[in-house]
Amino acid sequence: MQTTVEHTRTTLNFSAGPAILPEPVLKQAAEDIWDIDGSGIGILEHSHRGGVVDRVFEETQAACRRVGGIPDDFEVLFLQGGASMQFAMIPMAFLREGDTADHLHTGAWTKRAVADARLVGDVHVAWDGTECDFRRVPEAGEPDWSDNPALCAYCSNNTIYGTRFNEAPDAPAPLIADMSSEMFSRPVDWSKHAMVFAGGQKNLAPAGVTMVVIRRDMLERSRRDVPSMLRYDLHADKDSRYNTPPVFAIHVCGLVFKWIESMGGLEAMARRNDAKAAMIYDAIDASGGFFKGHSDPNCRSVMNVPFVTPSPEQDAAFLAEATAAGMSGLKGHRSVGGLRASIYNAFPEAGCEALAQLMRDAAARG
Repeated sequence: MQTTVEHTRTTLNFSAGPAILPEPVLKQAAEDIWDIDGSGIGILEHSHRGGVVDRVFEETQAACRRVGGIPDDFEVLFLQGGASMQFAMIPMAFLREGDTADHLHTGAWTKRAVADARLVGDVHVAWDGTECDFRRVPEAGEPDWSDNPALCAYCSNNTIYGTRFNEAPDAPAPLIADMSSEMFSRPVDWSKHAMVFAGGQKNLAPAGVTMVVIRRDMLERSRRDVPSMLRYDLHADKDSRYNTPPVFAIHVCGLVFKWIESMGGLEAMARRNDAKAAMIYDAIDASGGFFKGHSDPNCRSVMNVPFVTPSPEQDAAFLAEATAAGMSGLKGHRSVGGLRASIYNAFPEAGCEALAQLMRDAAARG
Protein backbone atom coordinates (compact mmCIF):
# COMPACT_ATOMS: atom_id res chain seq x y z
CA MET A 1 0.00 0.00 0.00
CA GLN A 2 1.42 3.37 -1.00
CA THR A 3 1.94 5.90 1.78
CA THR A 4 1.11 9.08 -0.13
CA VAL A 5 -1.94 10.22 -2.02
CA GLU A 6 -1.14 10.42 -5.72
CA HIS A 7 -4.04 12.54 -6.85
CA THR A 8 -3.76 12.18 -10.61
CA ARG A 9 -7.42 12.63 -11.52
CA THR A 10 -8.31 15.90 -13.21
CA THR A 11 -11.57 16.46 -11.29
CA LEU A 12 -11.72 17.39 -7.62
CA ASN A 13 -14.58 15.44 -6.04
CA PHE A 14 -16.29 17.46 -3.29
CA SER A 15 -19.33 15.16 -3.23
CA ALA A 16 -20.96 14.46 0.14
CA GLY A 17 -21.42 10.81 -0.78
CA PRO A 18 -20.88 8.50 -2.45
CA ALA A 19 -17.61 10.26 -2.06
CA ILE A 20 -13.93 10.27 -2.84
CA LEU A 21 -11.78 7.22 -2.08
CA PRO A 22 -7.97 7.11 -1.81
CA GLU A 23 -6.30 6.54 -5.17
CA PRO A 24 -4.05 3.73 -3.89
CA VAL A 25 -7.19 1.97 -2.68
CA LEU A 26 -8.93 2.40 -6.03
CA LYS A 27 -5.91 1.06 -7.89
CA GLN A 28 -5.68 -2.02 -5.67
CA ALA A 29 -9.42 -2.58 -5.83
CA ALA A 30 -9.30 -2.39 -9.64
CA GLU A 31 -6.68 -5.14 -9.70
CA ASP A 32 -8.65 -7.23 -7.23
CA ILE A 33 -11.80 -7.02 -9.35
CA TRP A 34 -9.93 -8.92 -12.06
CA ASP A 35 -7.85 -11.27 -9.90
CA ILE A 36 -7.41 -11.30 -6.14
CA ASP A 37 -4.65 -13.21 -4.35
CA GLY A 38 -3.55 -14.84 -7.59
CA SER A 39 -6.71 -16.94 -7.51
CA GLY A 40 -7.62 -16.23 -11.12
CA ILE A 41 -10.98 -14.97 -9.89
CA GLY A 42 -11.96 -11.42 -8.97
CA ILE A 43 -13.29 -10.31 -5.60
CA LEU A 44 -16.75 -9.73 -7.09
CA GLU A 45 -17.01 -13.43 -8.02
CA HIS A 46 -15.66 -15.19 -4.94
CA SER A 47 -17.95 -17.07 -2.60
CA HIS A 48 -18.48 -15.33 0.70
CA ARG A 49 -17.83 -18.70 2.35
CA GLY A 50 -14.52 -19.32 0.58
CA GLY A 51 -10.94 -18.97 1.74
CA VAL A 52 -10.19 -15.76 -0.13
CA VAL A 53 -13.12 -13.95 1.47
CA ASP A 54 -12.18 -15.50 4.84
CA ARG A 55 -8.83 -13.77 4.46
CA VAL A 56 -10.45 -10.49 3.38
CA PHE A 57 -12.78 -10.47 6.38
CA GLU A 58 -10.05 -11.41 8.86
CA GLU A 59 -7.70 -8.69 7.58
CA THR A 60 -10.47 -6.10 7.41
CA GLN A 61 -11.53 -6.81 10.98
CA ALA A 62 -7.94 -6.72 12.24
CA ALA A 63 -7.10 -3.49 10.39
CA CYS A 64 -10.31 -1.87 11.65
CA ARG A 65 -9.44 -2.71 15.23
CA ARG A 66 -5.86 -1.51 14.87
CA VAL A 67 -6.59 1.79 13.18
CA GLY A 68 -9.60 2.54 15.38
CA GLY A 69 -8.02 1.47 18.66
CA ILE A 70 -11.19 -0.55 19.26
CA PRO A 71 -11.23 -2.27 22.67
CA ASP A 72 -11.61 -6.03 22.96
CA ASP A 73 -15.06 -5.78 24.50
CA PHE A 74 -16.51 -4.37 21.25
CA GLU A 75 -17.67 -6.38 18.25
CA VAL A 76 -17.14 -5.09 14.69
CA LEU A 77 -19.93 -5.84 12.23
CA PHE A 78 -20.34 -5.08 8.54
CA LEU A 79 -24.05 -4.89 7.69
CA GLN A 80 -26.36 -3.79 4.90
CA GLY A 81 -29.19 -1.28 4.61
CA GLY A 82 -27.12 1.85 5.11
CA ALA A 83 -27.05 3.96 8.25
CA SER A 84 -30.79 4.51 7.75
CA MET A 85 -31.42 0.84 8.53
CA GLN A 86 -29.81 1.43 11.93
CA PHE A 87 -32.53 3.97 12.72
CA ALA A 88 -34.94 1.01 12.85
CA MET A 89 -32.60 -1.74 14.06
CA ILE A 90 -31.51 0.16 17.17
CA PRO A 91 -34.95 0.75 18.74
CA MET A 92 -36.11 -2.72 17.67
CA ALA A 93 -33.10 -4.25 19.40
CA PHE A 94 -32.96 -2.18 22.59
CA LEU A 95 -36.41 -0.77 23.39
CA ARG A 96 -38.84 -2.88 25.35
CA GLU A 97 -42.32 -1.95 26.56
CA GLY A 98 -42.13 1.17 28.71
CA ASP A 99 -38.60 2.08 27.59
CA THR A 100 -37.64 5.53 26.34
CA ALA A 101 -34.93 6.46 23.84
CA ASP A 102 -33.39 9.89 24.29
CA HIS A 103 -32.24 11.66 21.12
CA LEU A 104 -30.30 14.84 20.38
CA HIS A 105 -31.92 16.35 17.28
CA THR A 106 -29.29 18.13 15.21
CA GLY A 107 -30.51 17.78 11.65
CA ALA A 108 -32.10 15.73 8.88
CA TRP A 109 -30.64 12.38 9.88
CA THR A 110 -31.58 12.65 13.53
CA LYS A 111 -35.10 13.59 12.41
CA ARG A 112 -35.30 10.27 10.58
CA ALA A 113 -33.86 8.39 13.55
CA VAL A 114 -36.44 9.91 15.89
CA ALA A 115 -39.30 9.14 13.50
CA ASP A 116 -38.30 5.49 13.16
CA ALA A 117 -37.73 5.07 16.90
CA ARG A 118 -41.23 6.40 17.58
CA LEU A 119 -42.67 3.54 15.55
CA VAL A 120 -41.16 1.15 18.09
CA GLY A 121 -41.29 2.90 21.46
CA ASP A 122 -41.23 6.18 23.35
CA VAL A 123 -38.81 8.91 22.33
CA HIS A 124 -37.68 11.92 24.31
CA VAL A 125 -35.94 14.68 22.36
CA ALA A 126 -33.39 15.89 24.86
CA TRP A 127 -32.24 18.78 22.66
CA ASP A 128 -33.81 20.23 19.51
CA GLY A 129 -31.82 22.36 17.07
CA THR A 130 -34.81 23.33 14.95
CA GLU A 131 -35.11 26.86 16.36
CA CYS A 132 -31.47 27.68 15.59
CA ASP A 133 -31.80 26.19 12.08
CA PHE A 134 -29.30 23.51 13.12
CA ARG A 135 -26.44 25.98 13.14
CA ARG A 136 -24.98 24.42 16.27
CA VAL A 137 -25.02 21.37 18.49
CA PRO A 138 -25.81 21.42 22.22
CA GLU A 139 -23.17 22.55 24.64
CA ALA A 140 -22.23 20.47 27.67
CA GLY A 141 -25.10 20.51 30.16
CA GLU A 142 -27.73 21.63 27.65
CA PRO A 143 -29.40 18.29 26.90
CA ASP A 144 -32.46 17.67 29.04
CA TRP A 145 -32.20 13.91 29.42
CA SER A 146 -35.22 11.94 30.63
CA ASP A 147 -35.21 10.27 34.04
CA ASN A 148 -34.34 6.74 33.01
CA PRO A 149 -33.61 6.36 29.27
CA ALA A 150 -32.81 2.95 27.83
CA LEU A 151 -30.38 4.55 25.39
CA CYS A 152 -29.17 7.95 24.22
CA ALA A 153 -28.49 8.67 20.56
CA TYR A 154 -26.81 11.46 18.61
CA CYS A 155 -25.15 12.17 15.27
CA SER A 156 -21.54 13.22 15.75
CA ASN A 157 -21.21 15.11 12.45
CA ASN A 158 -24.02 16.58 10.38
CA THR A 159 -23.35 16.26 6.66
CA ILE A 160 -26.04 18.70 5.55
CA TYR A 161 -25.64 21.52 8.07
CA GLY A 162 -21.90 21.23 8.63
CA THR A 163 -21.85 20.89 12.42
CA ARG A 164 -20.09 18.42 14.67
CA PHE A 165 -19.65 17.53 18.30
CA ASN A 166 -16.10 18.32 19.33
CA GLU A 167 -16.52 15.80 22.15
CA ALA A 168 -19.05 13.06 22.76
CA PRO A 169 -21.87 14.22 25.04
CA ASP A 170 -22.10 12.93 28.59
CA ALA A 171 -25.17 10.72 28.74
CA PRO A 172 -27.01 8.88 31.52
CA ALA A 173 -27.51 5.68 29.49
CA PRO A 174 -25.67 3.70 26.79
CA LEU A 175 -24.64 6.21 24.14
CA ILE A 176 -25.05 5.41 20.45
CA ALA A 177 -23.52 7.57 17.73
CA ASP A 178 -24.19 7.90 14.03
CA MET A 179 -20.71 8.71 12.70
CA SER A 180 -21.49 8.19 9.03
CA SER A 181 -19.84 11.30 7.64
CA GLU A 182 -16.77 11.35 9.85
CA MET A 183 -15.95 7.76 10.81
CA PHE A 184 -12.20 7.37 11.33
CA SER A 185 -11.49 11.00 10.47
CA ARG A 186 -10.33 11.43 14.08
CA PRO A 187 -9.94 9.18 17.14
CA VAL A 188 -13.10 7.80 18.75
CA ASP A 189 -13.61 7.95 22.52
CA TRP A 190 -14.78 4.39 23.05
CA SER A 191 -15.12 4.91 26.79
CA LYS A 192 -18.16 7.11 26.17
CA HIS A 193 -19.90 4.94 23.60
CA ALA A 194 -21.82 1.68 23.72
CA MET A 195 -22.20 1.61 19.94
CA VAL A 196 -21.25 3.60 16.85
CA PHE A 197 -22.30 3.08 13.25
CA ALA A 198 -21.46 4.57 9.89
CA GLY A 199 -22.65 4.16 6.33
CA GLY A 200 -19.61 3.35 4.24
CA GLN A 201 -20.11 5.65 1.26
CA LYS A 202 -18.91 8.86 2.87
CA ASN A 203 -15.52 8.11 4.38
CA LEU A 204 -14.89 4.36 4.29
CA ALA A 205 -15.99 2.53 1.16
CA PRO A 206 -18.44 2.46 -1.75
CA ALA A 207 -22.13 2.35 -0.94
CA GLY A 208 -23.55 -0.92 0.29
CA VAL A 209 -21.86 -1.55 3.63
CA THR A 210 -22.52 -0.13 7.08
CA MET A 211 -19.95 -0.52 9.82
CA VAL A 212 -21.28 -1.14 13.33
CA VAL A 213 -19.03 -1.23 16.38
CA ILE A 214 -21.03 -2.47 19.34
CA ARG A 215 -20.08 -3.29 22.90
CA ARG A 216 -20.65 -6.95 23.73
CA ASP A 217 -22.87 -6.23 26.71
CA MET A 218 -25.19 -4.43 24.29
CA LEU A 219 -25.25 -7.52 22.10
CA GLU A 220 -26.23 -9.59 25.11
CA ARG A 221 -29.17 -7.33 25.99
CA SER A 222 -30.42 -6.99 22.40
CA ARG A 223 -33.83 -8.48 21.68
CA ARG A 224 -34.22 -11.88 20.04
CA ASP A 225 -37.90 -11.43 19.13
CA VAL A 226 -37.28 -9.40 15.99
CA PRO A 227 -36.77 -10.56 12.38
CA SER A 228 -33.49 -12.40 11.98
CA MET A 229 -31.86 -9.89 9.62
CA LEU A 230 -32.39 -7.20 12.26
CA ARG A 231 -30.65 -9.13 15.06
CA TYR A 232 -27.19 -7.88 15.94
CA ASP A 233 -26.37 -11.09 17.81
CA LEU A 234 -26.96 -13.26 14.74
CA HIS A 235 -24.75 -11.06 12.58
CA ALA A 236 -22.03 -11.21 15.24
CA ASP A 237 -22.31 -14.99 15.59
CA LYS A 238 -21.96 -15.41 11.82
CA ASP A 239 -19.00 -12.99 11.39
CA SER A 240 -21.21 -10.54 9.42
CA ARG A 241 -22.08 -13.38 7.01
CA TYR A 242 -25.53 -14.36 8.19
CA ASN A 243 -26.52 -13.88 4.56
CA THR A 244 -24.47 -12.91 1.51
CA PRO A 245 -22.72 -9.69 2.52
CA PRO A 246 -21.49 -6.85 0.28
CA VAL A 247 -18.06 -8.47 -0.05
CA PHE A 248 -16.55 -5.91 -2.40
CA ALA A 249 -17.52 -2.92 -0.26
CA ILE A 250 -16.14 -4.68 2.84
CA HIS A 251 -12.92 -5.44 0.98
CA VAL A 252 -12.57 -1.75 0.08
CA CYS A 253 -13.17 -0.90 3.75
CA GLY A 254 -10.19 -3.06 4.62
CA LEU A 255 -8.02 -1.34 2.02
CA VAL A 256 -9.09 2.06 3.38
CA PHE A 257 -8.21 1.02 6.95
CA LYS A 258 -4.74 -0.05 5.79
CA TRP A 259 -4.37 3.24 3.89
CA ILE A 260 -5.22 5.22 7.03
CA GLU A 261 -2.53 3.26 8.87
CA SER A 262 -0.04 4.05 6.13
CA MET A 263 -0.88 7.74 6.50
CA GLY A 264 -0.01 7.68 10.21
CA GLY A 265 -3.30 6.59 11.83
CA LEU A 266 -6.21 8.57 13.22
CA GLU A 267 -4.19 11.19 15.09
CA ALA A 268 -2.31 12.09 11.91
CA MET A 269 -5.53 11.95 9.89
CA ALA A 270 -7.21 14.36 12.32
CA ARG A 271 -4.34 16.86 12.02
CA ARG A 272 -4.47 16.63 8.24
CA ASN A 273 -8.24 17.07 8.17
CA ASP A 274 -8.10 20.05 10.54
CA ALA A 275 -5.57 21.74 8.28
CA LYS A 276 -7.62 21.07 5.15
CA ALA A 277 -10.81 22.46 6.67
CA ALA A 278 -8.98 25.52 8.00
CA MET A 279 -8.05 26.52 4.44
CA ILE A 280 -11.71 26.81 3.46
CA TYR A 281 -12.97 28.31 6.71
CA ASP A 282 -10.18 30.89 6.58
CA ALA A 283 -11.36 31.88 3.08
CA ILE A 284 -14.92 32.25 4.40
CA ASP A 285 -13.87 34.30 7.42
CA ALA A 286 -11.56 36.56 5.39
CA SER A 287 -14.14 37.25 2.66
CA GLY A 288 -15.60 40.34 4.34
CA GLY A 289 -19.02 38.74 4.46
CA PHE A 290 -19.13 37.67 0.81
CA PHE A 291 -19.14 34.05 1.91
CA LYS A 292 -21.03 32.93 5.00
CA GLY A 293 -20.84 29.51 6.59
CA HIS A 294 -23.94 27.82 7.94
CA SER A 295 -22.58 26.53 11.23
CA ASP A 296 -21.45 28.45 14.28
CA PRO A 297 -17.63 28.65 14.47
CA ASN A 298 -17.35 26.66 17.70
CA CYS A 299 -18.94 23.54 16.20
CA ARG A 300 -17.84 23.59 12.58
CA SER A 301 -17.58 20.27 10.81
CA VAL A 302 -14.17 19.31 9.49
CA MET A 303 -15.71 16.99 6.89
CA ASN A 304 -18.57 19.08 5.42
CA VAL A 305 -18.41 22.84 4.86
CA PRO A 306 -21.71 24.43 3.70
CA PHE A 307 -21.58 28.10 2.71
CA VAL A 308 -23.39 30.72 0.65
CA THR A 309 -22.65 33.89 -1.31
CA PRO A 310 -24.85 37.02 -1.02
CA SER A 311 -27.50 35.65 -3.42
CA PRO A 312 -28.68 32.48 -5.17
CA GLU A 313 -27.56 34.00 -8.46
CA GLN A 314 -24.02 34.45 -7.16
CA ASP A 315 -24.15 30.94 -5.71
CA ALA A 316 -24.90 29.66 -9.22
CA ALA A 317 -22.18 31.78 -10.77
CA PHE A 318 -19.59 30.55 -8.29
CA LEU A 319 -20.69 26.96 -8.83
CA ALA A 320 -20.29 27.38 -12.60
CA GLU A 321 -16.83 28.87 -12.13
CA ALA A 322 -15.82 26.01 -9.84
CA THR A 323 -17.14 23.44 -12.31
CA ALA A 324 -15.12 25.04 -15.09
CA ALA A 325 -12.07 24.80 -12.82
CA GLY A 326 -12.52 21.04 -12.47
CA MET A 327 -14.42 20.96 -9.18
CA SER A 328 -17.41 18.64 -8.83
CA GLY A 329 -20.08 18.10 -6.18
CA LEU A 330 -20.09 21.60 -4.67
CA LYS A 331 -23.83 22.24 -4.90
CA GLY A 332 -25.41 22.51 -1.45
CA HIS A 333 -28.05 20.14 -0.17
CA ARG A 334 -31.53 21.04 -1.36
CA SER A 335 -32.71 21.73 2.21
CA VAL A 336 -30.00 24.34 2.80
CA GLY A 337 -29.05 25.57 -0.66
CA GLY A 338 -25.87 27.42 -1.49
CA LEU A 339 -22.69 25.41 -1.71
CA ARG A 340 -21.03 22.62 0.24
CA ALA A 341 -17.51 21.25 0.19
CA SER A 342 -17.17 17.72 1.56
CA ILE A 343 -13.51 17.04 2.22
CA TYR A 344 -13.28 13.52 3.58
CA ASN A 345 -10.09 11.69 4.53
CA ALA A 346 -9.07 10.96 0.94
CA PHE A 347 -9.62 14.51 -0.31
CA PRO A 348 -6.24 16.13 -1.14
CA GLU A 349 -4.88 19.20 0.60
CA ALA A 350 -4.16 20.76 -2.79
CA GLY A 351 -7.87 20.58 -3.62
CA CYS A 352 -8.77 22.55 -0.50
CA GLU A 353 -6.22 25.19 -1.34
CA ALA A 354 -7.52 25.38 -4.93
CA LEU A 355 -11.07 25.98 -3.67
CA ALA A 356 -9.86 28.52 -1.11
CA GLN A 357 -8.04 30.46 -3.82
CA LEU A 358 -11.12 30.46 -6.03
CA MET A 359 -13.11 31.80 -3.08
CA ARG A 360 -10.57 34.51 -2.38
CA ASP A 361 -10.70 35.59 -6.01
CA ALA A 362 -14.50 35.68 -6.00
CA ALA A 363 -14.62 37.67 -2.76
CA ALA A 364 -12.12 40.18 -4.15
CA ARG A 365 -14.32 40.75 -7.18
CA GLY A 366 -17.39 41.08 -4.96
